[in-house]
Amino acid sequence: MESPRVTAETSGTSALPLVGIELGGTKCICTIAHGPDAILDQRTVPTTVPTETLPAILDILTEWHGTHGFRAIGIASFGPIDINPQSPTYGQVLATNKAAWPGADVLGTLSAPFDVPVAFDTDVNGAALAEIRWGCAQGLDDFAYVTVGTGVGVGLVVHGRSTRGISHSEIGHLRVPRLPSDTLKSVCRYHPDCIEGLASGTALVARLGGRSVAEVANDDPVWEPIVSALAIMCHDLVCTTGPLRIAIGGGVLSGQPHLHARIEAALLESLGGYMPLPSDGPYIVAPALGALAGPLGAIAVAATAG
Repeated sequence: MESPRVTAETSGTSALPLVGIELGGTKCICTIAHGPDAILDQRTVPTTVPTETLPAILDILTEWHGTHGFRAIGIASFGPIDINPQSPTYGQVLATNKAAWPGADVLGTLSAPFDVPVAFDTDVNGAALAEIRWGCAQGLDDFAYVTVGTGVGVGLVVHGRSTRGISHSEIGHLRVPRLPSDTLKSVCRYHPDCIEGLASGTALVARLGGRSVAEVANDDPVWEPIVSALAIMCHDLVCTTGPLRIAIGGGVLSGQPHLHARIEAALLESLGGYMPLPSDGPYIVAPALGALAGPLGAIAVAATAG
């Protein structure tokens, strides 16, 4: 199974545009663009059930095909999804918690009417590819994009390709040692001690016990187990795929920029000098594309089609 390779293709407006579909848990963002500085149109469709959401997206694509034309489609979807082209369920949503979506043929439904190349990947892999093309990881072939929101997702690019294997990466479900003082019941129904269960936005809400995030100081103890779990995740990434930079975004960190430096300090302490990190600036950074990382991720996925 081979994933698409990031290319240095330009985004000049002389060619037909690309279409990207970011299929999210609550909404889908459809974009037609040549690149981040040449977005022709963007539409949002609620993520309800496949029989409603997918036809609504198809209506938009059909309209764009008639008005603009497009040369490729990129689909960046919530997971788990089947990304193995040799699999009989390729392009489908797998065992998600979202009712009615397991077994939904996202790729087949959205690509069938159009005679153009189509690429299919996870939403976080798409965001990683977008940061490589236009954001904080330009010039890098090995990079990890982490989003810490309701869950924890990681887009992982190794040697210019989003990773493949038995599935896409599920690094948010790596199991990590807890701090001795951490007694929170994991919010993950599968694992008592995974990163998502201990450090996601859902876990943060549980840790706050009714307090608002806005009232939590930078030195509040509530951040300690979250920093610890995310630093261990980064340690594991450094020791396995060795990304040249790790960007961490999502709802939890977007309002808490102090966490990036704390996670990097904890990572350095954890590595104990065994493996050096790149010296060309901070290693743990915020994504550069912000809220556009997802929609542009789908465009970046489309740019790999062919």
